[in-house]
Amino acid sequence: MVNRRDLAGLMGMGAAVAAVGVGAAGMAAAPAAAQEAGGSFDRILKAKKLRIGGVATGAPWIMKDQSTGQWSGQFWDIASALATDMDVALEVVETTWGNGILDLQANKIDIMFGMNPTPKRALAVDFSVPVYNSALVVIAKPGFDPKTWADMNKPEVKIAVDVGSAHDQVASRLCPKAQIIRFKSLDEATLAVRSGRADAQSIFWMGGVRAVKRDPGLGKVVVPQPMFGSTSNAAFRREPDKTLRDFVNTWIVYAQGLGLIREAVVNSLAKVDIAMSDIPEGITF
Repeated sequence: MVNRRDLAGLMGMGAAVAAVGVGAAGMAAAPAAAQEAGGSFDRILKAKKLRIGGVATGAPWIMKDQSTGQWSGQFWDIASALATDMDVALEVVETTWGNGILDLQANKIDIMFGMNPTPKRALAVDFSVPVYNSALVVIAKPGFDPKTWADMNKPEVKIAVDVGSAHDQVASRLCPKAQIIRFKSLDEATLAVRSGRADAQSIFWMGGVRAVKRDPGLGKVVVPQPMFGSTSNAAFRREPDKTLRDFVNTWIVYAQGLGLIREAVVNSLAKVDIAMSDIPEGITF
């Protein structure tokens, strides 16, 4: 098994080979073209800095302590381990789930973790292999007790979602007869359930369990049948050089094998008072 020090050494060899390739390209092309050929991977190693997007209120995925400025959460832990193996510093650039892809395209960040791949997003950015699987649930208001997606596929049912998300796309596809109420953020969609403006919120299980744990008055987490979901992936700026994406793909599989990904998820859940016993039956990650 390759340890982290060995992996960092291999990284150095890869960087040297990449540098030779860039130099050769520079001899045959204009400086701008050579710079483009280098890609994000070479820039990260040269600058000794990996930039990821962070959502300050994105617990348990990623969160920022407003009093200290310190970041934490599962994607902070995962990205920190990745940066260590690349022998670079980690920088978190504050963004939102909705702006993460735009910030990738604008070269403000190098990686955005926590992106559920959709066909629309795949037209704009590249995705890694899955970091882990994630099941979709609903937060059902008190007195509303759906068992299946078909139970919610009715004109009188109002389902709150954050616009453009995987929550939105799955609910819209499975419940086309329901009233899909779209909000700018997860929190706004949750408030719609709390205030009675919506009967349920479509959300991935980590967010749903945390919301109900914090505010039992919201209702309860239901896993509608049949179970649907997506994967949590990393997104990258689309560019000709795919070295960064390919390296992160290799690293994710390596980290999964070491148990690092699962450990990061479990630790992040504990930080928001979610125990393994709180996870709905049938859900795995």
